[in-house]
Amino acid sequence: MGYDILFLDHRRMDPAVLDTEKERSPPSRAEVWRMFDRIAHRYDLVNHLLSFGQDILWRRNVARRLCRANKNSILDVATGTADQLIAFCRRHDSVHTAIGIDMSALMLQHGRQKVKRCGQHQRILLIHGDALAIPLQDRSVDATTIVFGIRNVMDVPHALEEMHRVLKQGGHAIILEFSLPENRFLRSLYLFYFRNILPRVGGLISGDSYAYQYLNQTVETFPYGDNFITLMTAAGFARVTATPLTFGVATIYQGEA
Repeated sequence: MGYDILFLDHRRMDPAVLDTEKERSPPSRAEVWRMFDRIAHRYDLVNHLLSFGQDILWRRNVARRLCRANKNSILDVATGTADQLIAFCRRHDSVHTAIGIDMSALMLQHGRQKVKRCGQHQRILLIHGDALAIPLQDRSVDATTIVFGIRNVMDVPHALEEMHRVLKQGGHAIILEFSLPENRFLRSLYLFYFRNILPRVGGLISGDSYAYQYLNQTVETFPYGDNFITLMTAAGFARVTATPLTFGVATIYQGEA
């Protein structure tokens, strides 16, 4: 599959044996993977329920954008349980190299099981990796993506620079992240749901109430729209666009290397 030429150091391909002890203190962004280890067993189910299935449609939208760009090699950062890579490979036959990196060992474990079940294990490789030190060579992939993960990194500008670094000339970055509706009434409803309902339901199903309190706190404080376009432009991306989805509760950002 040609993976060898992509990596900086083969030792970094091996999944790390991470400490998955269930800590109950609120995680910082520096070790947010610990939180995702705790909720990995219910992550997909909770996502689908709390978004009313919209997360599936949003990921398909991202996949369609990649198809238009006709890319053959993809890196998905903070890949989680590999939903986005699976969506890419199901929709786009020309994708022959699909790599996902994540800091959470248990999310990757669930992702590998899903990849095998759907028959995409020949094209999809999931490895332990940090968005701030992507273990790929410069200009080695056609597209980079990150879905609901950019707000979890410690240094967003540096993560964007890393995504830009590994892109081939003319390659595309596609980023899907939560945002806030511009309409004041819709924003009020959305924030009420995020602050009062989502943490309770998410905590009940996953067994980790803090994880879904963390979700609404990070969404409300993360830059979106023009502010995020500015961050991508500063990282070196050209022709950056922002496309709001579902009344603005999520946004797809796209830029070119």
